[in-house]
Amino acid sequence: MTEDRTEKTTHERWTGKLDAYIDGELDSSQMQELDRHLRECSGCTAEALRRLQWKRVIHSAGQCYEPDPAVRERIRRSISPAKPAWWQWRPAFAVTAALLLVLAGARIIQLETVQPKRHLAQESWMAGELADLHVATLASANPVDVVSSDRHSVKPWFAGKIPFSFNLPELQGSQFELVGGRVSYLEQSPGAQLLFRVRKHQISVFIFQAKALPLGLASAGEMDARSFHLERWQRDGLQYFAISDAAPEDLHALSDLLGK
Repeated sequence: MTEDRTEKTTHERWTGKLDAYIDGELDSSQMQELDRHLRECSGCTAEALRRLQWKRVIHSAGQCYEPDPAVRERIRRSISPAKPAWWQWRPAFAVTAALLLVLAGARIIQLETVQPKRHLAQESWMAGELADLHVATLASANPVDVVSSDRHSVKPWFAGKIPFSFNLPELQGSQFELVGGRVSYLEQSPGAQLLFRVRKHQISVFIFQAKALPLGLASAGEMDARSFHLERWQRDGLQYFAISDAAPEDLHALSDLLGK
């Protein structure tokens, strides 16, 4: 009985942190602990997947509806003060001209400061989205739609499902095993998600058209993706992402096989 209560308490402890885990708000040590718990607890894994799906549904719903332009115009008119006669603006013209000179210089400084921060926020968001997709795949009862270790079976399956083709390496003699693949979406663009296994670890490799992703995204390098390691690179107009809790050396080796 005592053992059952202890197990229940541990389970409730991690369940209470699932939302923070999905939003990437836990520190790295808690992320790693919860990752291990999810691999061992099917109940928490299913609950994490359910909350992740709700998060995506709510996010998508929020982008589906926009107010009618006529409604926005009526609101704008209702809160905007009546415009004064043109001569009432003359005292402000001289001040405005001076301010424009100051603001022009300030704008240049602001762009130099804000653009790097915006770029980092964009990268952080994308890393979070890829981590969500990877976690959802691991938590799913059917992680791939085409199950095969044969590249000659997996690659043709994507024909007609994504707007590009890609090559898969020969893995015979390597430490990696191809589990299968599925279609995934990033920025509403379809791409290929390939699932590989190395020892007891799963590696998701995402492939998208580079032109379909935000401009300014660095084509190569490592990204912070919660407790996962994430590598990215571009080749032949395609953007590759490899994400896993496997060792960075394993990601390097697999990315080399994929033609990094």
